[in-house]
Amino acid sequence: MSSKDQTPLSYKDAGVDIEAGERLVDAISPLAKATTRAGVMGGLGGFGALFDLKKEGWKDPVLVSGTDGVGTKLMLAFETGIHNTVGIDLVAMCANDVLAQGAEPLFFLDYFACGKLEGGIAEGVIAGIAEGCKQAGCALVGGETAEMPGMYPPGHYDLAGFVVGAVERDRILPRMDEMAAGDVLIGIASSGPHSNGYSLIRRIVERSGLAWDAASPFSNTTLGEALLQPTRLYSTAALPLIRKGAVKGLAHITGGGLTENVPRMLPDGLTPRFDRAAWPVPEVFRWLQAEGHVAEDEMHRTFNMGIGLVFAAAPDQVDGVIEALRATGESPVIIGDIVPE
Repeated sequence: MSSKDQTPLSYKDAGVDIEAGERLVDAISPLAKATTRAGVMGGLGGFGALFDLKKEGWKDPVLVSGTDGVGTKLMLAFETGIHNTVGIDLVAMCANDVLAQGAEPLFFLDYFACGKLEGGIAEGVIAGIAEGCKQAGCALVGGETAEMPGMYPPGHYDLAGFVVGAVERDRILPRMDEMAAGDVLIGIASSGPHSNGYSLIRRIVERSGLAWDAASPFSNTTLGEALLQPTRLYSTAALPLIRKGAVKGLAHITGGGLTENVPRMLPDGLTPRFDRAAWPVPEVFRWLQAEGHVAEDEMHRTFNMGIGLVFAAAPDQVDGVIEALRATGESPVIIGDIVPE
């Protein structure tokens, strides 16, 4: 006679709670519905998401797709218990990238993976994703929640995002064939480190000896709350200028900072020239630099240093671009120009 345990097993016994997943879908459905737009066909629950470009009025659209995650900034969410902002970061890291190609973000899907659905964590994250979609103007059309026992410690999870946007063929950015020496670089503000450089940030905070719930040395919040400030979304500011053809290029300033990202929109033979004194560097970066004894060039190669999006414009377009950005509530700054390499 076999000595093996003959007790019947279920998926729930193995650590996967199907009912919890169904409850999560019920909880997030209103959040997704609140982000819908004209092209969305159907709702959550299908094997795929449908989107009608014709219904949105596009004439000669080119689709632009992007995918990204949040990186080690997630560790701050785990350690602070604050989960409602990293979803905004997830959307922003994807939507701002397709925006840099001139594309309007249309719809978004997320992937949320954890060891076990617990304590409203997923609901908080996905509420942030829905908020990010609202700010980007795109619809949250679906996603995947994966409960994988043994893959993640309690309270930990991973995120990935996927966005599809569209741009009329004659508005695709960058327009490298039009770029010329003398074109002007105009920057608009970030909200802080956004979602980049957090491996270094965590090392610096560890060295400082400050706890995440300690008072922030550079803001009126806790340190954890200050460093979880979500990435800004730039659709509202940039799309009107893209549609008018007023800018030649856009650079989303992510890992690598201005140093690495602005050259991505320039053709061979041209390079950016920055005036680092042109804009005020937020206190968060000054604190990180001082506490970590980080060299100035390393700061600019790792962080956005207060500039989240850069526009390239012809000199005769600069005043109009600045005026249009101010009308959306931005405080644009001329941060440099384009010169021969």
